[in-house]
This record gives sequence, structure tokens and C-alpha cells, in this order.
Amino acid sequence: MDPGTISAILIGGLVLLLAVGAPVSISIGLPSALCMLLIVDFDRGAITAAQQMVGGVDSFALLAIPFFVLAGVIMNTGGIAERLINLARVLVGRTPAPLVQTNVIANAIFGSVSGSAVAAAAAVGSTMSPMQRRSGYDRAFSAAANIASAPAGMLIPPSNTLIVYSLAAGGTSIGALFVAGYVPGILWALACAAVGFAYARRHPELRGEPWPGSSVFLGTLWRAVPSLGLIVVAIGGIVAGFFTPTEGSAVAVVYALLLSFLYRTVGVQDLPRILFDAARTSAIVIFLIAVSTIMSYVMTYARLPQLIAESLFGWTDSKVVVLLIMMLVLLLIGIPLDPTPAILIFTPIFLPIAVSYGIDPVHFGIVMVFNLSIAVISPPSAPVLFVGAQVAKIKLEPVIVKLVPFLLVLIALLFIIVFVPQLSLWLPGLMGLL
Repeated sequence: MDPGTISAILIGGLVLLLAVGAPVSISIGLPSALCMLLIVDFDRGAITAAQQMVGGVDSFALLAIPFFVLAGVIMNTGGIAERLINLARVLVGRTPAPLVQTNVIANAIFGSVSGSAVAAAAAVGSTMSPMQRRSGYDRAFSAAANIASAPAGMLIPPSNTLIVYSLAAGGTSIGALFVAGYVPGILWALACAAVGFAYARRHPELRGEPWPGSSVFLGTLWRAVPSLGLIVVAIGGIVAGFFTPTEGSAVAVVYALLLSFLYRTVGVQDLPRILFDAARTSAIVIFLIAVSTIMSYVMTYARLPQLIAESLFGWTDSKVVVLLIMMLVLLLIGIPLDPTPAILIFTPIFLPIAVSYGIDPVHFGIVMVFNLSIAVISPPSAPVLFVGAQVAKIKLEPVIVKLVPFLLVLIALLFIIVFVPQLSLWLPGLMGLL
């Protein structure tokens, strides 16, 4: 069968299944498997599809994902969020609208520890929302601030999204991607904080809190330091070369478990539930990666990446225009599609085009994740948006209105990240990771 027909079946099947509400893994896997059977006969097609799935997940580096997921579930269960929120509150307590700023800082810290925007929005938001409501904060704006700042953890390592990109990009250095995510992730948090400051200027009643005193500050810092140590131990060890990302993720699990036992917030009786939650989340990601390898094989056969590249080159030779097109596609596709399948589908298509224009794969990975981080909070169907509104116990419509300023600032920051690559590449270059 000719490549054009294969491409039509693959893309048409994916879009149709997503439109009728089929799970993403099924939407990717069924059209890909059908195309595989059409490329060769049934027996060889079935065997090749199975081989592609097994080969796609037969990776030592891929073990980092379930380990980091498990570490995040342990810390989410172990009361870590409250300690990090208390630390954030004493750090920014004297600033205007301090509870909004606390929410932003806590999401950046907790998101980097858990590696999940949804987990950060749920854990931090469920703690902050009652406090903000009692202090007279607008519920819709508080929910919007929580939603907008939650994805900072998708950029600040350890980030499962960056690990998936590394695999989809053919082994781009995970250590370099981790370090490259720090500056964009911190800028994301600062952008959300800036919107909070602007909000506070129109609401002078939301003044800063008095300084709690050195003893309270030091005590809060002391209680939070062990939680922050996870970042130092796991990420520091990976960057310094003491262990691989997979080994670092296993160290993170042991560290989180010991810390939770020390805090007495997790007992032996909690372990089966924790392991089940982590296994369920990891299985979804691993299966997505497995079926996406069939899609990559079919796309290679159909020359889909080359056809798209040739179309873009034929339409324009401007690097800026091509980047803008790719950004727009990622922003739009990331709203209904989770970041993991979006990366698995579009990295094989977009990365060769980006490299042909001289864009570094590490920089392009940060650009993709930044795009998709905006998409997961964008209306109408983004997952973090729903979770943030749910934990704030408020309808979606007023939250979307208050979210608009955050989205405008973050989209402006996206342009800066895209067209100033040194913001992503300076730190890994300084550490010799490029």
C-alpha cells in the first residue's frame, strides 16, 4: 500500500478515535497496528508490531519514570506538601498577596519534587485554598494562580516529561535536559508571581504578613530541608555523574521512603496502596511509549516526517515562521492530548525539522515541554485546569476568566524561551553537559 494511504489511515484513525473519547493509548495503537498489517502481511505485521513494542520499552533509562513516579507518590502521601508550603510562606510572607506568592513558590518546589503538575495543583491547592478563602482572597483568582503555577514542576527536574522527550529524541542527554529546565522553570514561577503582584496592587487589603521572627523562620527551614534534600541528592548526583538517571530515580525512592518513615506519615500498611498508585500511573506511561513505537515505525515507512518537512520548506524558508507553526501546533494539540503522547507523536516529526534549522535538541526539548506546560492549563479541557477548579470548589467559568492574564504572560515568556536559546543552554553548557 502506498505511503499516502497509510498516512491517511494513521492520522484519520488517531483523530477519529480521540474525537469519540477513546483512551489515548488505544487511539495511537489501533491505527498504528492496522497500518502495520497493511504494510506487510498479517503474520509478519503482528510479529513486527510486537517486536516494536517490546523494543520500545526495553530501555534501562526508561526505568527512571516508574521510580520517579513512585518517589512522587510517596512524598505526596507523606505530608511533604505542608512542610514545603510553610517554607514558602515564611520566604514570601512580607510581599503583597503573600498567600498567592506562597502558592506559586510551593507549586514550583513541590512540582519539582513530585514531577507532576496535576499532583502539585492537587496537593498544594487543597492546602492553600481554605487559607486563601479565610483571608478574603478571590476564590477564582486563587484557583487560577494555583493552576498557572503548577506546571513549573514539568520543567524543574526531576521531570518525567523530559525523560520521555529524551527517549523520543533518540537518547538526548537526560542530565543536560534536567539542567536546561531550571532557568525556564524558575522564570515560569516568577512570571506567575509577577501576575500576583499586579493583582495585589489593585487589592491593597491583601498586605504582606509580619516577619515571623528568626526562630520561626529557621525552624520552618529546618523542617523543610530534608524534603528539599531529595532534589540535591537525586538531581545533584545525576548531574555530577555519581549515578545514572535511573540509579538517581531509585535513590530518590529510597530517600523519600526513609524520610516518610522518619516523619511517621507513612507506615508499612500504606505501602501496598502507594505501590498500586505508582504502578497504575507508570503502566499508563509505559504502554503509551510501547504503542508509540509502532506509530514511529509506520510514520518512518510513510515518510511522514520528511513529507511535513518538505511541505514546510516549500512554503517558507524562515526559521522564525517554522518555529511559530510548530509552537502553535503543540499548543493546540496539547489541550486535548496529555504531554506524554504529544511528545511521543510529535518529536519524531518536529525534531528533524528543528535540527535542520540548527536548533539544539536540548533547547527544542525545553521548548516542547514549555509549550505543553501551557497547554495543560489552557481551556477548555486541560487536566490541571479541572483539578485546580475542583480542589478550590469553584465552577470552571470564573477561573478561566482569572486565568487569562497568567496565560498571556506565559505565552509571552514562551516566545522569549524560543528565540533566546541561551536561557536553556547556558547552564548545561557551563556544566559541560552539551
